[in-house]
Amino acid sequence: MSKEFEIAREFEVDATPEQVWDAFTAGTGGWLWPMEAPEPREGGTGPFGSTVTVWDPPHRYTNRVENVDGISEQTLNQLDYTVEPRDEGRRAWVRYVHSGIFVDDWDNQYDAAGRHTDFYLHTLRQYLTHFDGRPVAFVTFDGPDASKAADALTAVERALGLADDTAEGARVRVAGPGGRGLDAVVDFRNAYFVGLRTDRALIRFFGRNHWGHPVGVSVHDFAPDADAEANGTAWRGWLDRVFSRPLRPRP
Repeated sequence: MSKEFEIAREFEVDATPEQVWDAFTAGTGGWLWPMEAPEPREGGTGPFGSTVTVWDPPHRYTNRVENVDGISEQTLNQLDYTVEPRDEGRRAWVRYVHSGIFVDDWDNQYDAAGRHTDFYLHTLRQYLTHFDGRPVAFVTFDGPDASKAADALTAVERALGLADDTAEGARVRVAGPGGRGLDAVVDFRNAYFVGLRTDRALIRFFGRNHWGHPVGVSVHDFAPDADAEANGTAWRGWLDRVFSRPLRPRP
């Protein structure tokens, strides 16, 4: 049954309104995924065939699309971004509103969309604070079917070497691809997602098994020599190996 939804979030960030505006319109690969920049005018074309309905840089941007291409569970989709200066323009206040119509499995879709929104907007703040304006090599992929299991994200955490009590903000050395140790900060962790920040990258683990899908991984690599294809090959192999062996108990 079709039903409207709205997901609204507000936050402040240590970035100028211009920096936030650029992240929303041109720098999406640094925190979400790469998208074509919107045509800078009302009535212009936005990402995924949307139409720009509000264009007031660097304060307000809205795009809207009906009959969302490639997403059978959704028709109308609208993204609305409002940015206001704080501290004489040194900081920014942001209101983000995602609305539209889900046409199937509404409760599950709404829960997933809301929780993903929180993680993506957290990644936005990490990007603005630590990597703003740097070129990015981005890759994202899903794990094998075995990663749909109820304990799939737990298996990922154990493979990384995270303890049950490893909290957000902790500095850790995780077990990366090829047995390579990675020094990182756990910048986000809850029952659904894990975010790691190294001195060159944001590495995100999505526990989409909670909604019946495989675990996902995204890597935003900001190093000058970053290679998205190599990152994808390495981390995909790592994830495949995680789900080719039984889940081990916590040490």
